[in-house]
Amino acid sequence: MFGANLRHLVTRYPSVAALCRDLDINRTQFNRYLAGDSFPRPDVLHRICVFFGVDARILLEPVAGLTEPHPALLTHPFTDPCFGPAATMVPDAVLPSGFYRFSRRSFTDSEKFIQGLVLIFREDQNTFVRGYEARAAMMEQGLPTSSATREFRGFALLQEDGVALMIARRGANTGSFNFLSRVTAFQNNFWEGYVTRTNRETLTSQRATRMVYEHLGADRARIRQAARAAGYCGEADLLPYHRRLLRPDEPFR
Repeated sequence: MFGANLRHLVTRYPSVAALCRDLDINRTQFNRYLAGDSFPRPDVLHRICVFFGVDARILLEPVAGLTEPHPALLTHPFTDPCFGPAATMVPDAVLPSGFYRFSRRSFTDSEKFIQGLVLIFREDQNTFVRGYEARAAMMEQGLPTSSATREFRGFALLQEDGVALMIARRGANTGSFNFLSRVTAFQNNFWEGYVTRTNRETLTSQRATRMVYEHLGADRARIRQAARAAGYCGEADLLPYHRRLLRPDEPFR
């Protein structure tokens, strides 16, 4: 079994000689392992297992069930330097956990604004975001309004001057990129920035607009109030400081 497993693993590499050099194993001895004529010492077996990402069961069980799963997208060796733990471990001081009330101009109707509620939370050293599209906005686009179809999820990435949120609905059929930077005012519980959506350009709608996040923490009264106000609203219905940060009369650049 060990010889068969080793032969299977070796097929990934174009040169057995180069592989032996990487493993620091004599080529003749390695050929004996491949033929099933010899078994490695415990220290050599450990070296082989670490190199191929398997464990000592390689001696007894088919290798198909022993190889480690492929690394996740953001921790893949290719993307890890740019999107690994250094970017995904967003400090709580930069973006605290809790509920946030947000507001922005509607993408489909420039005369309307959208208010909503999202939850920022930490899990497995990552920072996640979860919320629901406004039911009225889904209906306007002729889309289903069930909780599953309205739900969106995403994750945060640390940026030089703020935080980026990568967000999508189920199946990643639609998504958005959000950038937020803290506002140094009041209790430091406001973030301003912009949101862009993954849509092609049209003459009747826009793909980028300003956005405001207000941290509500665990204040149940304010969270309920924000939940009740979620959906479309007019400019006059925006909270005063939200309207000030959104600057409705200034074009977005």
